[in-house]
Amino acid sequence: MPSLNRSALPALGADVRPRTLPWELRPRTVHFGLGAFTRAHQSVYTEGAAAATGSGWGIAAVEPRMPAAAAALAAQDGLFSVTELRPGGPRTRVVGSVAEALTLQGDGDRLVELLTDPEVAVVTATITEKGYYRVPGTDRLDVAHPEVAADLAATGAAGKPTAQTVVGRIAELLAARYRAEGAPVSVVSCDNMAGNGRALGHVVRDFVAHSGWADRDAVLEWAERSVAFPQTIVDRIVPATTAETLERAAAALGADDAMAVAGEEYRQWVLEDVFAAERPAWETDGALVVPDIAPYQLMKLRMLNGSHSALAYLGLAAGLDTVAAAMAGPWGEGLVRALCAEVAPTLPRAETDPDAYADTLVARFANGAVAHQLRQIGSDGSLKVVERWLEPLRALRAQHRPTPVLELALAAWANATRPELRASGEQRYGTADPAAADLARAWTADGAAGPAGAVAGLLRSVGAPDLAEDAGLVAAVAERVPAVAAGRVDL
Repeated sequence: MPSLNRSALPALGADVRPRTLPWELRPRTVHFGLGAFTRAHQSVYTEGAAAATGSGWGIAAVEPRMPAAAAALAAQDGLFSVTELRPGGPRTRVVGSVAEALTLQGDGDRLVELLTDPEVAVVTATITEKGYYRVPGTDRLDVAHPEVAADLAATGAAGKPTAQTVVGRIAELLAARYRAEGAPVSVVSCDNMAGNGRALGHVVRDFVAHSGWADRDAVLEWAERSVAFPQTIVDRIVPATTAETLERAAAALGADDAMAVAGEEYRQWVLEDVFAAERPAWETDGALVVPDIAPYQLMKLRMLNGSHSALAYLGLAAGLDTVAAAMAGPWGEGLVRALCAEVAPTLPRAETDPDAYADTLVARFANGAVAHQLRQIGSDGSLKVVERWLEPLRALRAQHRPTPVLELALAAWANATRPELRASGEQRYGTADPAAADLARAWTADGAAGPAGAVAGLLRSVGAPDLAEDAGLVAAVAERVPAVAAGRVDL
């Protein structure tokens, strides 16, 4: 079977061909992160915008850590397929919005060339929460982190940008843009986290402020005037790519696609309208550009992401592997609806409908065609639970409202953080977490006196000492841990 690339296009059926051709686009957006989500989300919106307007906006996609992914996409001339996993059957189509595939370290000169070109007006990023290197519980850059410290130390020497972290490299490239013509630019976080634009702006500016550049103050003053960091909401369930994903795409295309991804049919992108320069007309492909994204953001984080994480930790404890499997059981739908109802009072009054949103979630999560792995959702929990559960928990307890579902969810997360006695250092159920060592210590040290000590230690480790001091909350969560560990879900 031939590989998917430019020469394979004539043999593709009309219904699977891309809406734009990469080699006919101009790389006016630089995107950091070449994972499955960005290929199934932002790349699709950008292609739709270019096709609808004829504007020629293309993406220069930069892979920070896996050069093989950039090489694979370059070998396919920027083409890859997205399969929509519909209940009635999958639908596959090739996407053609990536004009260049680059690597962070191997293509440094090209990145400088792009970011000093006034025609490049947008920088986007999907680097996950841990890629921001924030001090826990804040939006400040952890300048003591070894990788960040190494990047900052390198700024004392003259030369081209060399940062290994994406945050450091974006700061270096913005400084290079300032030293060139200083054209305005928008830096857009596409990561699934609350206040993503604010967080990215803080860590990038902190990097500049702690750099060894003689003109760092001038760079910061220019950034204040000429660089925007819009807040965004991104939503599409994109399971990890498997051999089945690749086989399904190959069968639909008649060509091998090493970069194939699959996701649910539903997708959403909401962007705060504070751009500093021209941008693709993403709204022509269904994106929402609004003056205030807070109502949409909180509803998604607390209802969708919150229930997703709860399903993950409770499902793993019950011996399940996918979201659909959890929803098919006796407690899945009840859990989602109960959690949504519990957190709804914490949402701002706006033109949103939490009840209708909960109905949509139940239908999306129950889609058996989307094999979204609970282990994938449950990874990096120390970064996720803060926004998804702890903030609404604080608000509800301040209002003296009961929080039984959030307590159950926290018990399930606590149970999942138990360290396994294996060489890999994985947590129970195989979930991964950048704070795994600290979480393990909460069990081995604080937990020596029992689950309540472990729960309090876990809350402190994720920057929630106030909740760790809430004896009633800690006791309620700890009381639920044994049942959860035994695989029982009691709503």
